[in-house]
Amino acid sequence: MAVKKKAKPGRAGAAAKLRLPSDDLRADARRNRDKLVEAAGPAFAEHGTNASLEEIARRAGVGIGTLYRHFPTREHLVEVVYGREVEQLIDAADELQKREAPDVALEQWMLRFVGYIAAKRGMSESLKVLYASNSALFARVSGAVPKTMQRLVDAAAEAGLIRKDIQSSDLLQVLFGLYSAPDSPDWRERSRRLVGLLMDGLRTVPKKR
Repeated sequence: MAVKKKAKPGRAGAAAKLRLPSDDLRADARRNRDKLVEAAGPAFAEHGTNASLEEIARRAGVGIGTLYRHFPTREHLVEVVYGREVEQLIDAADELQKREAPDVALEQWMLRFVGYIAAKRGMSESLKVLYASNSALFARVSGAVPKTMQRLVDAAAEAGLIRKDIQSSDLLQVLFGLYSAPDSPDWRERSRRLVGLLMDGLRTVPKKR
């Protein structure tokens, strides 16, 4: 009997890519599902869980019936969108480390983190429902974001570009504080300015403006 090979470990802290139900769909159905998820992310970030499912379907270029075939409830859609947001945030770290200096990669990733927080704020009520129902979603993504940030912080510190006495948990505590900040039209811009202030305090060499 053939011996199955062990799966290779994935990125540090992220393990393997999060498997989505769309992996087993026909190509056309998968495209429709992906378009719905793509359209739902900005809609939830902008309008919260009151975002119109009909409008999401319209933005995706499909009918509302197609949306409900893939996502019977709003929480089903939120679960996949949230998993996708986490996956994209993790992938962004890999991409940034390949093309940017370590301190710039950390700063750009934290700016993307602001977008992740915006989406999470918009989905907060549905995420509470999912958490209460013991959704496997949180078990899959738990720890992935903190470990990804730790990798970015370590790389910048080892390169001598940021202070070595900083813990990634300190930065995450500040960034997650944005989640509970009062909602306002300039929330995103204020959050981005905060990232700039954080990096100014972290850098050992001032950034060239």
